[in-house]
Amino acid sequence: MATRDALTVEDVAGLLNVSRSGIYALIKNGEIGSYKVGRKIRFTEAHVRDYVTRSGREPRRQEAYGSVALDENKYFDLSTGRRGGEGFVICGQDLILDILSNFMRMHGVTALRAYIGSYDSLVSLYHDKVSVATAHLWDSSSDDYNVPHVRTLLPGIRCTIINVTYRTQGLYVAKGNPKNIQTWSDFARDDIRMINREKGAGSRVLLDENLKLLDLYGSQVAGYDEENQSHLAVASAVGRGEADIAVGTEKIARQVENIDFVPMKRERYDLVVKTERVDTPEIKTLFEILRSAKFQNEFKSIGGYDISDMGKIIHET
Repeated sequence: MATRDALTVEDVAGLLNVSRSGIYALIKNGEIGSYKVGRKIRFTEAHVRDYVTRSGREPRRQEAYGSVALDENKYFDLSTGRRGGEGFVICGQDLILDILSNFMRMHGVTALRAYIGSYDSLVSLYHDKVSVATAHLWDSSSDDYNVPHVRTLLPGIRCTIINVTYRTQGLYVAKGNPKNIQTWSDFARDDIRMINREKGAGSRVLLDENLKLLDLYGSQVAGYDEENQSHLAVASAVGRGEADIAVGTEKIARQVENIDFVPMKRERYDLVVKTERVDTPEIKTLFEILRSAKFQNEFKSIGGYDISDMGKIIHET
């Protein structure tokens, strides 16, 4: 993050992966420092870094990947509601979507980003608050990703599901795995405390589905109700010794010190759009970008992604 002393609410919301209303709540609760210029709220880099240090959050990275600078992203606050002409909104929290959004704008599409989890993404698509949802929701009954949840959360709506990547989900544990954590059943051990993702996040759904298969309840797991809204934050909490275990992706495990990763599940990370909009210029542009060598080359040097099916239609409901 470059040194800046007049960050706006929108800037800080983007850096912390939260909505504008979330930033106002932090100010109200005295959790983040700020100052005013007239009636406008502003932040210094020191305010943000102090909050990051105290909370364990990580600001959004501002460096470039290939030819695409991540600080070009525009953020959309879903709590305000979406109105006509406000752009093409892509939901989800993965780096791929940040770069996709920038490529869309390079192709003349006003693309905005909303950083929310899989469940809320699909619900927002149902209510036409967003243009594209993303999902990595596992269903234990079918051992399939996303399709059963799309059918449930968008009843009667024809949808097209497009693959973005495959990722490995697993367990973040302390370096050296001193408690020998290996399986989902370890969550119920008396000597294990977890930190969880928010309700509706794909990682939390994966955990809940596996607890269900083991006939366990969240109430039997120490730390189950302690939540954070990013893979990086829960991994960092394990690295600092504040928790023994968390669920997340292999890619994030490579970025955090003092943790190891226990692989558990290969997951499919998909985009979901309403089929009636597949022939719109915006969705056609999205397909063109996903299938282009230029876009895919952005990820060939980044570990943790399998892009062999990127841009492939997985299912049409």
